[in-house]
Amino acid sequence: MKLADLHLHTDFSDGTFSPRKLVEEAKKAGLSCIAVTDHDITAGIAPAQEAALDSLEVIAGIELSSEIDSKEIHILGYFVDTESARLQEEIKNIDLIRRKRVYEMVDKLKGMGMDLEPDDVFNVAGQGSISRLHIAKAMLNKGKISNIYEAFSRYIGNKCPAYVGKFSLTPQDAIGLIKEAKGIAVLAHPAVSNCDELLPSFVDAGLRGIEAYYPEHSDIVTNYYLRVANKYNLLVTGGSDCHGESKSGVTVGKVTVPYELVDKLKQERYG
Repeated sequence: MKLADLHLHTDFSDGTFSPRKLVEEAKKAGLSCIAVTDHDITAGIAPAQEAALDSLEVIAGIELSSEIDSKEIHILGYFVDTESARLQEEIKNIDLIRRKRVYEMVDKLKGMGMDLEPDDVFNVAGQGSISRLHIAKAMLNKGKISNIYEAFSRYIGNKCPAYVGKFSLTPQDAIGLIKEAKGIAVLAHPAVSNCDELLPSFVDAGLRGIEAYYPEHSDIVTNYYLRVANKYNLLVTGGSDCHGESKSGVTVGKVTVPYELVDKLKQERYG
């Protein structure tokens, strides 16, 4: 059976694998197809496709960050046109917001007595889309925490003292942006997002799929979201959400879906 992992990150966002390394790991896992879905950036797609050549199908994807009612919600986009001017304009805007957020969070951490500078974070992030994980790694590098979990649980996690919201998009905005880029909008890890009551409004905005298969979804949760997909006539996707070495135990191909689900995405995209 041909299998796909439709939720993967590279070092262009908060993953640790280069696009080439991601492709190598996908081949080792025996996958036929992957989707590169970096946070708020598409720069890792072309290098992954070049590395894969004809040996592995690489779908152009993105994971857009959004916020509504103080809830952080991620919307996946599949088969997006990476040349979309509107999408690239928003990616640049999000990057500016993310950088501004680093300064604000570092200021809060300094106010808590932590010796940290914005450049410490930017040096960790390198070329990628900057995230809280990069702040956590900078804290670890400076010896201010004992592990990444401590950074999120005590300092920079949601509702923690150094947390700063960042999202300029609502989920509906993100869905519209993906649609404008000729992509298919899918709700990422719905149990993590905990926003079932908002699903009808997302569907009205053009949401076309839901990520039912996910490492943190039990069989019961997966089956629940399969029923939700049927109720709203949504496509079903799934993937590992592998971030390389950033997420312990979450490897490429840890969660897969049969290729027939990729075919259904293609039918939706190309008719």
